[in-house]
Amino acid sequence: MADWQEVSWDFARSAASKVVKRLCLESIPLKESLGRTLGDDAKALCDLPTYTTSSMDGWAVAGDGPWKIIGDVKAGAPYEKELNKGFTLRIATGAVIPHGTYGVVRWENATVEGEYVHAEASEGKDIRPAGEECRKGEILLKAGATITPSAIGLLAASGFDEITVVQKPRVRILLLGDELLTDGLPKDGRVRDSLGPQLPGWLERLGAQVISINYVTDELPTVVEALNNSSDCDVIVTTGGTADGPRDHIHGALDSLKATFVVDRVRSRPGHPMLLATIPHRGNSIPMLGLPGNPQSAIVGLMTLGAPLIDSLLAHAQKALDVVITKDELAAPANFTRLVLGNLVNGEFLMGEHLGSAMLRGLASSTGFAVTEGDVTAVGGHVRWLPLP
Repeated sequence: MADWQEVSWDFARSAASKVVKRLCLESIPLKESLGRTLGDDAKALCDLPTYTTSSMDGWAVAGDGPWKIIGDVKAGAPYEKELNKGFTLRIATGAVIPHGTYGVVRWENATVEGEYVHAEASEGKDIRPAGEECRKGEILLKAGATITPSAIGLLAASGFDEITVVQKPRVRILLLGDELLTDGLPKDGRVRDSLGPQLPGWLERLGAQVISINYVTDELPTVVEALNNSSDCDVIVTTGGTADGPRDHIHGALDSLKATFVVDRVRSRPGHPMLLATIPHRGNSIPMLGLPGNPQSAIVGLMTLGAPLIDSLLAHAQKALDVVITKDELAAPANFTRLVLGNLVNGEFLMGEHLGSAMLRGLASSTGFAVTEGDVTAVGGHVRWLPLP
């Protein structure tokens, strides 16, 4: 067992972030990289724009006007000759500026009379120079960034076909409890499992991938066997069995496997019996996140210990939580951190409803938790905001 019990909520988060190191890197097609974590700094493979181009539809002119029309320049089809003084070419937005061009005159600012264009021209007007956005070799995105649709567009424009990303953490989920049903209505004293269906979604939003979900009966040998057979992953997540009841076997199973406890119980409400341990396996250790069985407590445990753990596997920087004003009075037990479900309304915290640790309605209608400590936080007081992923 751990040398301490009931560590503070902030200590628990910090400890969870230090258990693991970044996973290995892999190269994947850029088009498949949405939501992945960039493994190395992405440096531009070419100048952007690569060519000096027109920023508007109009006329590329050389010298003083009026200018005689001698042809067109289309995007993707450069004019190979030099544009001589007194001449002009119709030019499309994004087309390469011909050598010798003085400036670009917009369509709406020009008058065409026969074969000639009449207008006022300014040197360099509406010409976008090569490398204006970035130069080849310049860092576009730093390692650890989450790849967004716009990032994919930027990387594609700068020449990438493949990109190096951090491998997704592989998670095996073990759901403990003789009372769990996987389909149909609750009956005979049994209940529908609500964590098995929702945990994969939360874990995927955190950047992990769930590779298996298994249900385990509340027997010590069965729990030991299930943990022992889940070693080929980056994280094991269990639900239930973390307290001290007669059918709670997580602590006993971890002791049997000679696990090292990192966090064993946290001074938080809900989520008090959450834990984090490492299980030795073939010279390495596998982190095991033990979540309480009550749904709201389990998600508090996931956000307290699981999110920092997965962030570290992905090399995501740990960020301080934003501080917001609460529109409701919030109470916390003495020496405990209370996480209160709710939403931000105009930047202020509004407490949700149905906040019991076994309840799901508050979780389904909330976007995060207010993190409050020290007895009572009055209306207008400051709390930290922990958003759900």
